[in-house]
Amino acid sequence: MTRILMIATSADRMTPGTEPTGVWLEELTTPYYAFRDAGAEVTLASIKGGAIPIDQRSVNADGENDASVERYLKDEAFKAEVANTPAFTGIDPAGYDAVFLPGGHGTMFDYPDSEELARLIERFDREGKIVAAVCHGPAGLVSAKKPDGTPLVAGRRVAAFTDSEERAVGLAEAVPFLLETRMKELGAKHESGPDFQPFGVRDGNLVTGQNPASATRTAELVMEALKDKDA
Repeated sequence: MTRILMIATSADRMTPGTEPTGVWLEELTTPYYAFRDAGAEVTLASIKGGAIPIDQRSVNADGENDASVERYLKDEAFKAEVANTPAFTGIDPAGYDAVFLPGGHGTMFDYPDSEELARLIERFDREGKIVAAVCHGPAGLVSAKKPDGTPLVAGRRVAAFTDSEERAVGLAEAVPFLLETRMKELGAKHESGPDFQPFGVRDGNLVTGQNPASATRTAELVMEALKDKDA
């Protein structure tokens, strides 16, 4: 059975301010259900463990959400998982085929500073396992290196929340850096579609998506990559 490790943010505030943040729920629920429905075993973890903070801007009234969010809101078992995750550092990554990093602005405040996450990403990449992230999730790639010490994303095709999208949501000044700009600074071949439209990129074992609307496409590319690996 395919095993996928999903690691969510634990940041619930945009520091140094007090603006609430967390995971963007659709970016967690869409891939989670896509993987589970395809027969994969999914382990949900977070940076610090405990409850995953959910950005309340990603949750609307009943009936007004993405289908996966609506499903989550009625799924007591999944909600219980989200409310009590293990810290990813306590999980042996050896048995997993892929790691997936959902986004949300919280990721900008804890993914890049986690040396343990960078090492885990480096290990998965070095072993040819699937490394995937969507929207702000690629913030988890910025500190990862290749074995020669160069940035993991250097020379590779990646998608991520664009600078224009960040400005459009009014948070360009709240984040510690602009993700598209940082990817380019690290030597990545950043690609994007129209703002807030689905767009995903696969470069070998590296899969990335641009924004919340790209969660489905990103999950599809992960499943394609896993099938190609098994072929």
